[in-house]
Amino acid sequence: MTEHATHARADAPPIIRLEQVQKWYGEFKVLSDINLSVQPGERIVICGPSGSGKSTLIRCINRLETVQQGRIVVDGHELTAGGREVDAVRQEVGMVFQQFNLFPHLTILQNCTLAPMRSRGMSQQQAEEVAMKYLSRVRIPDQAHKYPSQLSGGQQQRVAIARALCMTPKVMLFDEPTSALDPEMVKEVLDTMIGLAEDGMTMLCVTHEMGFARSVADRVIFMAEGRILEQAPPERFFGDPQHEKTRQFLGQILPSHQGA
Repeated sequence: MTEHATHARADAPPIIRLEQVQKWYGEFKVLSDINLSVQPGERIVICGPSGSGKSTLIRCINRLETVQQGRIVVDGHELTAGGREVDAVRQEVGMVFQQFNLFPHLTILQNCTLAPMRSRGMSQQQAEEVAMKYLSRVRIPDQAHKYPSQLSGGQQQRVAIARALCMTPKVMLFDEPTSALDPEMVKEVLDTMIGLAEDGMTMLCVTHEMGFARSVADRVIFMAEGRILEQAPPERFFGDPQHEKTRQFLGQILPSHQGA
């Protein structure tokens, strides 16, 4: 199970670095003392109970959310500096949400070509070639000329992944990408994500799919009440969790962990 860990380049500087990150919503502190470094090629799964700050954390990494204190550096760009640094990071960081966020009035192909043409300056022909490459990568090139409403939920989420890949990002962020899907559609999206992991993509994924975490993650992070309470390789995380709240969480979602 550990051979996939060779994708992470420990000798390179971190591609993502969070230092003493704090975030509030009014009086409520949603992130507290977050310190995290991610190596190029590393795959991280973030899990924890609802309301623990998981989604907020990854939304801060491409400045969909702002932080009140601390530093966030992505690929050498300090997000907390604002302005052009934010634009630079957003070109390098792809994001896939729970809801697919596709434009309903555009075809699948148009959904995938819009950002490369506007942000990367590609011609329509270049953008369509790139889009078809990634639609093939997620195994739905035959859907290119349909509209989102004509696709299943699993297909729409694969389009959302292809659309993010069309910007050739260095990092992919996934915010519970399977939680809005019917159970029979979950596997096709997870299989697509496993393929990306095998290609060496740097990935941070918020998910409750613990089978995915076991087989794909280099590191599993457990969050509760806005803090990172535990992080470890999957073998140790699932086999010997150290924090009581981690054990409780795993006991609730993995029956075999009850009493661990």
